[in-house]
Amino acid sequence: MPGPDVLLYGVPLAFLAGFIDAVAGGGGTITLPTLFLMGLTPPQVVATNKLLAIFGSGSATVQYARKGHIEWPLVGRLVPLALAGSALGAYLVNFIDPDSFRTLVAVVILGVGILVLLNKRLGLDDRYPGLTARVLALTLPGALVIGMYDGFLGPGTGTFLMFLFALAGFNLVRASGNARAINFATNLGAFVFFLIGGQMVWWIGLPMGVANALGAAVGARMAMLRGSAFVKWMYGGIVVLVAARLLLA
Repeated sequence: MPGPDVLLYGVPLAFLAGFIDAVAGGGGTITLPTLFLMGLTPPQVVATNKLLAIFGSGSATVQYARKGHIEWPLVGRLVPLALAGSALGAYLVNFIDPDSFRTLVAVVILGVGILVLLNKRLGLDDRYPGLTARVLALTLPGALVIGMYDGFLGPGTGTFLMFLFALAGFNLVRASGNARAINFATNLGAFVFFLIGGQMVWWIGLPMGVANALGAAVGARMAMLRGSAFVKWMYGGIVVLVAARLLLA
């Protein structure tokens, strides 16, 4: 078991991960390797990461909600599907080797990032038309599939969710807010599951969780202050980080 000195780098990295995740997703690409570096076992890493993730995603959700950047009528319909997909994805891990999909997912997420950056208007203007048949036909299955990916593999879930909401017509600030709300729900569901398993290292997860929440609050406020153009370029950088994390895992 690691000593308390690991928090000297764990806490500031958790803050950075919270900031990044609140803006464009991908915070797990920082926290997961950090927890491994601390010497935790793989089950402890996954469980403890969910503990600190609910702090960060919850903090970001509150910040975006206060400014009206979460479309609750839509998010409320997507959360149950995302939770169901996450549970199904966790179940499929028992039958399919996740390593065989890492390269494919890395290529897909790079393609998503390139599409967002090359499409000059995507995510910059808010063109959400409301709960139309087209929006529901896109987002309902999308939430199920992305939730399944979250339970099956995980890295980049928030980034994929942001792309889904951008396609639905939201600007990237509102897309980030919606993504954080769904991410909080899936993180909370996973937290309850891992809580039963008893693998969480509380003395690491709690201080890192507080730091993650503070970083998320700063990141969400920065995103709302700087606008969708700032989020878009942050998004491109996170896509590269997530793809590298998947390829080097």
